[in-house]
Formats: sequence, C-alpha cells, structure tokens
Amino acid sequence: MTEKKGLRRDNFLVQGTILAAASIIVRLIGLLYRVPLTGIIGNEGNGIYSAAYSIYTILLLISSYSLPLAVSKFVSKAVAKSQYTNAYFYFKCSLGFAVTVGAVVGGLCFVFSDFLAGTCLKTPLSSYSLRILAPTLLIVAVIGVFRGFFQGLGNMVPTALSQIMEQIANAFVSVIAAASLFEVGLKIKTADGNLSTAYGAAGGVLGTCIGAFTALVFLVIAFLKCRPYLKAQIAAEEAPVKDSMKDTYRLLLLTIAPVILSTAVYNISDLLDQAIFNNSLFQLGYSEKQYDALWGIYSGKYKLLTQVPIALASAMASSIIPSLTASVNRKEKQEINRKINQAIRFTMIVSIPCFAGFTVLGGPVLKLLWNDTDPVTVSTLTYGSVAIVAFSLSTLTNGILQGIDRMKVPVIHAVISLIAHIGVFYLMLDFFHEKVFAVVFANLFFALLMCVLNAMALKKYAGYKQEYYKTFLVPFLASAIMGGAVYLLYHVLSAPAGNTIACLLSIFAGVLIYGFALILLKGIGKEELTALPMGGKIYRILNKLHLM
Repeated sequence: MTEKKGLRRDNFLVQGTILAAASIIVRLIGLLYRVPLTGIIGNEGNGIYSAAYSIYTILLLISSYSLPLAVSKFVSKAVAKSQYTNAYFYFKCSLGFAVTVGAVVGGLCFVFSDFLAGTCLKTPLSSYSLRILAPTLLIVAVIGVFRGFFQGLGNMVPTALSQIMEQIANAFVSVIAAASLFEVGLKIKTADGNLSTAYGAAGGVLGTCIGAFTALVFLVIAFLKCRPYLKAQIAAEEAPVKDSMKDTYRLLLLTIAPVILSTAVYNISDLLDQAIFNNSLFQLGYSEKQYDALWGIYSGKYKLLTQVPIALASAMASSIIPSLTASVNRKEKQEINRKINQAIRFTMIVSIPCFAGFTVLGGPVLKLLWNDTDPVTVSTLTYGSVAIVAFSLSTLTNGILQGIDRMKVPVIHAVISLIAHIGVFYLMLDFFHEKVFAVVFANLFFALLMCVLNAMALKKYAGYKQEYYKTFLVPFLASAIMGGAVYLLYHVLSAPAGNTIACLLSIFAGVLIYGFALILLKGIGKEELTALPMGGKIYRILNKLHLM
C-alpha cells in the first residue's frame, strides 16, 4: 500500500501520540458526561453501574479485548514481508472468530445476568444494566478486529476517530437515557423503595451499546474506502502467500490466550475487589445502599479521574506493539531499546505531572465537577493519585513485553501481583476505618509490584537498561515546581475569584509552568520534541525564544 494513500508506517511515537490524544479526549468526554450522570443516579447508582461494568469488562476481556493486539501483530508481520494476501486473510479469519465468540459470550451474559450481579457481587440491581450490555460484547468484538487491522497497517487514525465518535454518542445517549429511565424507575415500587437508581444506571450503560454501534459503522465505512488500495497491493504480489485457515486460527488462539490471561488477571482485580469489598461490608452489617455508595465514590469519582492520564499509557502500549514486532523480526536490538526508552519517557512526562496535579488540586477538582467536598472523597483522590504513575508504567511495560513476543511473562507477573494484592487488601480492610482507602492502596501495591517485575523482565529479555534521570527525576522535579506554584496560585485566587475560576486558571498555569520547567531542566530535547506531531513547529518557536 502506497504512502500516498495514507497507509504508510509512521514512527510509533507519532502514531502513539495520535492514539493517546484520542484516548485522552475520550476519557475527558467520559469524565464530563459522568458529572451529570452522577447527578442523576448518585453514588448508589454509580455503585450499581460500576458493578455491571466490572462484570462486562471481564467478559469483554474473554471475548474481544485481545483481538486488536493479536490482529495488529499478524497484519504488521505480514505487511513487513509485503504479504498483503496473508494480511487480508488474517483479517477475515479474525472477523469470523470475533462474531462467534462475541455472540456466545454476549448470550451467556444475558442469560446469567441475575446470577452474576446478585450472587457474585451482592448487587442484584446491576442485572438490568448487564442485560443491556450483553449485545455490546458482540459489537465490540467486531470493532476490535477492524481497529487491530488498521493498527497493523501502522495507521492509528481510524481507531482514534472511531473512539472519539463512540464516546460522543455514548455521552449523549447515556445522560438522556439515564434521566428518562430514572423517572420510569421512580414509578416502580419495591420493598426497598423503587427502581430509580437501577433503571438510571441501565440508561447509563445503554449509551455504551449505542456508542459502540456508532464506532462500528464508522470503521466499516473506513474499511470499505481502504479495501480498493488493499486489493491493488494483493493483485501486485508476484508470489502471494496464504496460510491455511487451521494454522491461522491456531496462531490466533496461541496469540490471544496469553494476552487474555494477562489482561484478565490484570483487570479482574476490580471485580474481585468489589466482591470482597461488598461481602466484607455486608458481614460487618453495612446495607446494600451503603456499600454501593462507597464503591460509587471509588469507581465513579476517584477511578474515573485517575483513568484519564492512564489512557495515555494504554494508547502508547497499543501503538508500540506493531512497531516492536517489526523490530523483533528484523533483530534490531538497539532499535528495540530506543523505542522502549522513548515510550517510557513520553509516558512518564505526562503521568507524573498528572499525579502531582491531583495531589494538589484533588479537592478543588472534585468540588468543580460534583460539588463534592466530602473529606473521604477528597482524601481518596489526594493520597491515591500516585497510582497514576504506577498503573501507567505497568500498563505500558505489559504492552512492551507482548511486543517483544514475551506473551506469557505479563501473565505470570499479573498472577503473582494479584495474589499479593488480595492478601494486602484483606489486611488493609482491617487497618483502615474508611474502607474505601483499603481498595485504593491495595491497587497501588498491585501496580507497583507489576512495575518491578516487568522492569526485571525487560532487562532480562531485551537487555534494556533503564535511564532514570531524564525519565523519572526531571519530570518529578518539574512537577514539584509546578505543584508548589499551583498550590499557591489556587489559594491566592480562590477567595476573591471562587473555586471554579481559581481551579481552571491554576490548571492552565500548571501546564505552562510544568512545560517551561521541563525544558529548563533539559527533560525534553530537540529529538524527542520533533518526533511528536507539530513538534517541529513547537521547537522552532521555543528556539526563537532561546528556550531550546
């Protein structure tokens, strides 16, 4: 496929930045629509919503989460050898697999929704949401194949645009449907009151289904526009190579199985945490409304906010996998290490100041978004924001290990971390009076242990030696400067200007201060900056100002 037609293989950092920008936009849209959604369904409704999503996430991992990665690896490997016939064949086989598995898992979700919600999580009202999420499992499985195909070609734009369109549709439908169904639920009387929060949460997840369908339509259109150029490349092959269907499915299963295991273990901690949390508090005499509300604080506020910067690491991991796969096939050891270093540095440059920002402005941000000044909620975000750095690094290094064909290693590390995490969680439930802190710090322990184990594996299997000064120390120093300045600025402005203006101005000033501090401390140079989209123009401006 020609460069002219837009399917060239750009460097992974540019593609990663495109995907990261889209992921952050998606997270911000998600954050913004969750504000009115939380206003409609409250903390209790957030707990019901999150319980359904925890189960949905695990089922999604089984059915389709690993498909984009597997398809991108197959297509990337085939395209690197100019085997476009094979690349297209991998796509078609993966599509058949996605439809079959997505339909089966979606059907099981619908049929066993009462058991999963009521028996497993002690949140029976989540069953309404689960039934709505069931068809989404099939849609998202198919989406994963299309996104993996484009990523394998080195083109992240269709994935990025489809994610944004999906989230916009999700936002509109979620809020409208939640408000409408909340009113319907008010009229349905039960022994405990009514079904307003359950129906409102179900309306919230309806947006997920409609958003996924919107993304699928866009990706199908993008694929139909791309197919003529793909067909031309296939026709131009002198000796087309096409693997057998049996071998393709075998390779597909061998590729996705370790990814499913690692991501499932990596993400199942949320489901286990909620099950342990709810059952433990149930034994202590808490009511369903009480533990749903506490979990709503954790999942609907703390985790929602901290997931925004972590989305960058996830996007960077997705973009680096095809690039690393190609370098591994060419046995370019030096290039592999350079890419790993770039990805980790770029991720830390973004995640560390986000941690500092939430530490300093956690309370004002919660007040701005939800008018929430509860000390428990504020402390959860303020003290738990360090998890942003740990989860960003562990997520990225998982993707790097998968990219260098060490698929089983993240599985082993995730299992070890999960077992240790559960033990720590039980200990912390006894230690903390406010039980939600136990969840926050047990998850931080999980991510930190993953970081340590993954770092050891990268040194062992890739010979990677981590550079610390520019990757970690300089961003921490720049973030400390930013944090101190932002703290003072907010407290100077908050009395005369109010929380909203003071918070927004402080955030804007923080971005500028951090950027200048990073440059003055030489945390980012010409090579790194010009590798980013628009980086050349930014460099020329900074050069004229004698800052670089």
